[in-house]
Amino acid sequence: MARFVIQQHHATSMHFDLRLEAGGVFKSWAVPKGPSTRPGDKRLAMAVEDHSLAAGDFEGNYGDSPVIIWDRGSYENLRDEPMEDALAAGHASFWLKGEKLHGGWSLRHIDGRRWLLVKRRDEYADSGDPVAERPESVVSGQTIEDMR
Repeated sequence: MARFVIQQHHATSMHFDLRLEAGGVFKSWAVPKGPSTRPGDKRLAMAVEDHSLAAGDFEGNYGDSPVIIWDRGSYENLRDEPMEDALAAGHASFWLKGEKLHGGWSLRHIDGRRWLLVKRRDEYADSGDPVAERPESVVSGQTIEDMR
C-alpha cells in the first residue's frame, strides 16, 4: 500500500502538509487549518510541488522553520483508476490507515492550486478536533512549539 504523511510546519504561517505517495513521489498540499474529522468541514488544501519520498521522514528544523510528523501511515486508493490519474482529473478518494487519522477522505480540485480536503462519512467520522486534541508528533512526541 502507498504511504501518506502529514507534517505540521511553521514557516511563514502554521500549516499542515498532506503528502500522498503516487508515481514515485509525494503529491503534496498545504492545509492551513489541518485535517478535520467532521464530514461537513471543507478544508482548503493548496497544491504545492511534489516532494521526494525521503521528505516524508523529515522532522526537525528546516532553517528557522520547525517541522513535526503529525501523522503517518498507509492509504488505499478508493477509485478504480491510478491515484495519479484521479488527481489529474481533479478528484481523489482514499482510505487512511494512520496513527491518528483513519477512514475515508476526498480531495477535490476547485481551481488553480486550490483543492478541498473533506472527511467522508464513515465509522471514523466525528465532531472532534484532532489537530487540537493530539498536537504531538507521532515520531518524537514533541509538539511544534517544543521544536522551536
